Amino acid sequence: MDKDIVEPDVGAAAKAAARAAADGRPELLHPCGAAPGPGEAREIAPGVRWLRMPMPFKPAHINLWAIEEENGWTVVDTGLRDAPTIAAWQALLDGPLAAPAGGPALTRVLVTHMHPDHSGMAGWLAETCACPLWMTRSEYLGCRAMTDIGAEATPSSIAFYLRAGWNADAVARHHAVHVAIGKLVHPLPEHYRRMVNGELFFIGRHAWQVVVGEGHTPEHACLYCPELKLLIAGDQVLPRISSNVSVHADDPGANPLAHWLASIARLKRLLPDDVLVLPAHDEPFIGLHARLDYLEASALRGLDRLREALREPRRAVDVFGALYAQTITADNPVLLGLATGESLAHLNYLLCEGDAVVREDEQGVAWYSLV
Repeated sequence: MDKDIVEPDVGAAAKAAARAAADGRPELLHPCGAAPGPGEAREIAPGVRWLRMPMPFKPAHINLWAIEEENGWTVVDTGLRDAPTIAAWQALLDGPLAAPAGGPALTRVLVTHMHPDHSGMAGWLAETCACPLWMTRSEYLGCRAMTDIGAEATPSSIAFYLRAGWNADAVARHHAVHVAIGKLVHPLPEHYRRMVNGELFFIGRHAWQVVVGEGHTPEHACLYCPELKLLIAGDQVLPRISSNVSVHADDPGANPLAHWLASIARLKRLLPDDVLVLPAHDEPFIGLHARLDYLEASALRGLDRLREALREPRRAVDVFGALYAQTITADNPVLLGLATGESLAHLNYLLCEGDAVVREDEQGVAWYSLV
């Protein structure tokens, strides 16, 4: 093994993952050291390089991955479309990921899911390097729809947020933010190569398998390489924060929390515990099963707290305290949107389980309570 590549200590990882703090949070092993800066690439496994792009909000970075092929590189995820990320990509394409022998620098762009920090530069890279875009169908179509947002909020989206307990000013501010977020994505190509759950394909010398997770987004693609013992996890499994699981205005009756919990069980069943997990945020880690167990337990604890809160009728905006440690106000429209979507995901889960009921008042606001 190359001396610059960090070889994970699986035995130490198993011991670390077995130890738990008082709240059940596992101790994960982070064997890869300091993260690369913008425009840099660190090799963490044979032919696999860790890239990192800055972001102007929390989390303040996103991890991307470059996998070496015979005539170039496959990249997984792309960062936001903004000036710092464009500059970082130009430095990479002129430096560590420079085109070999005058050929294309990138052979393909893989995107785990639709969110702008993952898809923002995908269209730019595909266009610049004349290479194909690979995504799952739901994520590709969802990303195309996300970038096609009109200047005015639709009546159905306005009704969705008013029903949750927002006022008209909060709806207007949130829509303005939503439009701005859509502009952080370069237009995608009009055609793409579809990835499907379970398929195997080669990147360079190694076979990779698509493992789809749900809940955070509808068809999030993780990539697993058994030979290298690597899992590119995107946002499906993060080491320190929990991915947002939300209901959105275009599918108000959705039950994404049920899909999230089912995906946790499926990932634990399909994937070994000793993989090196390459997440979109924070550092690569070992301890997959312990982290999945914690994420499941955290979601179930949130549901228990929500049941307690619903002993009296509550709106979606009234149950933030059951799910979030921080105060949520309309002064932060991004956080308000995330919290509302996640509250509705938990409320819809209880409705589908038959544990709660909902009624609308004369103003069309939804009130939830235990059965």
